This record gives sequence, structure tokens and C-alpha cells, in this order.
Amino acid sequence: MLNKFRYLSVFVLAFTVPMLTGLVSSDSTMAVSAVAAEEKKEPKYKNVKTRKRASVGKTCAKALDKVQGEKGPITLASDAEENVDVSGLWAEAKTMLSDIDSRAKVCASAYEETQVWNMLGYVEYSLDNIPGAINYYKKIVNSEGAPPEFKLDTRLTLAQFYAATEFYELAIVQYELWAEKAFVIGADQRLTMASIYYQLERKEDALRTVELGIADAEAKGILPKERMWALQRVLYYEKDDLKKVTSILKQLVTHYPKWMYWKNLGGMYGAQEQEMNQLVSYEVVYLNGELTTESDVMSMAYMYLGADVPYTAARILEKGMSDDIIKRNSKNLDLLGNAWLQAKHLPEALKAFEGASTFSDSGEIQYRIASIYLDLGQDKKAYLASKKAAKKGGVKNPAANFSKMGSALINLHCYKDAVKAFNRSVKAAKTKRAKRFPKQWIKFANYEGDRLQKLRDVGATVPGCSKA
Repeated sequence: MLNKFRYLSVFVLAFTVPMLTGLVSSDSTMAVSAVAAEEKKEPKYKNVKTRKRASVGKTCAKALDKVQGEKGPITLASDAEENVDVSGLWAEAKTMLSDIDSRAKVCASAYEETQVWNMLGYVEYSLDNIPGAINYYKKIVNSEGAPPEFKLDTRLTLAQFYAATEFYELAIVQYELWAEKAFVIGADQRLTMASIYYQLERKEDALRTVELGIADAEAKGILPKERMWALQRVLYYEKDDLKKVTSILKQLVTHYPKWMYWKNLGGMYGAQEQEMNQLVSYEVVYLNGELTTESDVMSMAYMYLGADVPYTAARILEKGMSDDIIKRNSKNLDLLGNAWLQAKHLPEALKAFEGASTFSDSGEIQYRIASIYLDLGQDKKAYLASKKAAKKGGVKNPAANFSKMGSALINLHCYKDAVKAFNRSVKAAKTKRAKRFPKQWIKFANYEGDRLQKLRDVGATVPGCSKA
């Protein structure tokens, strides 16, 4: 029916349609009795000017009673069951009121006219014709016949209708005029005004209004509305005041604890390089099972890796994969393998890297597999994996890969092959320091190979190369 504010989901329009003024004829029995009673009383303040209270005459009251009386279409439509189509009754009410409005002698006074317009505005609203309702409420606020209080209430309704139909400039004008004379400005009205200011790019007015609403609530010992803090947070974020945003988010997670606010708070801590606070904020969300996207769970794992807690990072990644939140692809399995490797859990790391190799059998992954096999004492597998890494290419540190190959070959007693591998490591190394290690192993391999060969020459039983 109505377009709501698009810029913030926090806005909910609360229509406050002015109550229809009681219709009492000035010459009715009740009215005459009331006037007689007042004439007998001595004025409490003799010198104070009083304003004559406007009323609806007998002819006008009789005509309006046919519309909103017990058997009138407005009453029948209002009292109908929820699923009953009452559009015909509202249309009938509109026709009757339009006829009254067109006949100058029926509701002749300026005040009576405002009562007709008020009812017509309400009927148009009930017919989902908001522009039509706006037209009649504009007449009321511009009329000299409407009492100040009635005009003020109608101005607020007009402002709300303008906001609902996205005429924000017109809406804020009416809100400001209303606020100048209103005795009480409620939290909802302040929030709506602040939201409209925000929509109109009047950010300072929006911030001033929302902070006034928060301060007023706090002064009364009332908890400020969640939406006020939410809008205040947006405004300070756009001013790049991260400390203030963090302070507001602390209020939100305290009084309106939602996982979204905890995640936002973690993001603010991260932006301010407060890694431990960021980790704690995200952990609260994670432990309650509220991190449900791959990016969120991956971020949590990276945070634990950054905090030098690789075991927890690995567990988070494994659970994310088992819960089908994190995809089992080469990149993610490689990260899992590195987490287990840093945690010194070699079998788990090997399993992760072998899983990654099924998606992308790159030289780098094979090099890591070779390193783990070597550490686990599975030299033949280490040799084969390093050989495969060299063939595939793309190893970040080729010199290290050839050194792993050489070390595996020494353990397999393949000294001539080991010397070849270490020579390739020397050739691939880029610094003198990096060349020093394989050169030392070349000397050892040559010495050990010669020593074992001499033992063979004299008939001793010594192990031979077992790489095949």
C-alpha cells in the first residue's frame, strides 16, 4: 500500500490519524445544560482572555451523523470482520461527504468545514488513496477554522503521509512546524525526523535530532530505542569516527544483543588494529553458531592463525567443511594443511594437503607433502613427492625442494642421486647462505657413498639404494 523508507530498515510508519471531533450541536440539551452551568460559575481568572470553543451546528451534525453514526458507512466499515470487503462502504462514505462538502449551507462555518475534510481525509486513507488524504489534511492545516490543537495533530499526520509517499522535503517542513509548537516530541517522532534528515543528506541535523532523542530518554531513565543507536552509529561511521561507532556498538550489544552487532563490533576492533578484542567479539558469535557464511568462518580461522593459535584455526576450518559452510577446494584445504602444520599435527596436515592435491596438483602442494613425508620418516614417498613437485613446477622455493629430495635419497642410501639433487639445490639457491646447506650435504653424501662402497669392496654387507 505504502512505500516505506528505503534507506533504513529501522523505519516503521505510525499513522496518527486525528480523532474525529465529537459532534455536539450547540442547541442540544447537553450543550444548553453545560452552558447554563458555566454561566453560574465565577471565572477563576477574571482578566484572562478565553477562546470560544468551536462546535458543529445542528444541521451539519445531523448530516455527518448519517455518515459516521451507528448505521453510517464509516461505522459499518470499521466494525466489519477483517476479511470482509468494505471498499463499497468507504466509497459510499466518500460520496456522502463530498456531497456535504459541496453544499455550502449544510456545514457552513470554517470549523465545520474542517470536520468534513478530516472525515474525508480518513476515508481517502481507508481507500488507500494517500494523495487524496493529503489534499484534505492540507486544507485543514491551512484553514483558519481549525483549532490550534486540532491543526497541530493534523500537521503531524500530514508529515507522516508525506514521508510515507517519499515527499521528504515536504514531510520535514511539516515535522519542523509541528515540533515548534508540540508540547511533547516522542522518541518515534524524533527518530522519523532524523531518518528524513538523513535521506535529505542533512547529516548534521540528523545527528543532532537523534542525539537529542537519546539524551532525552537517558535523562528520563528510559532505555533509548535500538533504532536511534543504529542510526547514530551509521552517522558516526560516515564521519569516520570509529571510536564513537565502537562505543555505540558496545551499547547495542549490551542492551539489544544481536549477533549482527557483535560482528560489527569485531569489524570496528579490526579496523582499529585491536586484534584480540576483534577475536573475542567474533568468538562470541562463532561459539553460538551464528557465523554461517564461508567468509565469516574463514575470517575467524585467519584471526586465530594471526593470534598464533593454529590448532583452533584448523578445528574451525575442519568443522566449517564438515558443516558444508566452507568449500573443500584447493585453496581452503591448503590453508587447513598449513594450520595443522603450524600446530605440529603432521598426519592431519598431510591429509589436508593430499586432499588439496586432488583439486590442484601444483608443485608447491607436492613440495609440502614431501616435507611432511620426510618428517614422518617415509623417505620413499618424500622422494617421489619432491620429484613430482620439481616436474610440476611452480614451487616457491625450488632450492628447498631439491634439498628435501636429496635428504630423502640419503636416507634411502642413494648417495649419487642425492649429490645430483643437492647440486640442483645449489644451482637454484639465490644467496650464498642458501647454497651453504646443500654444499655441506654434497660433501657428506660423497663421503658416505665412498665409505659404503669401500665396505662393499671388502665383502661387507651394507644397504644399497632403495628408491625404486
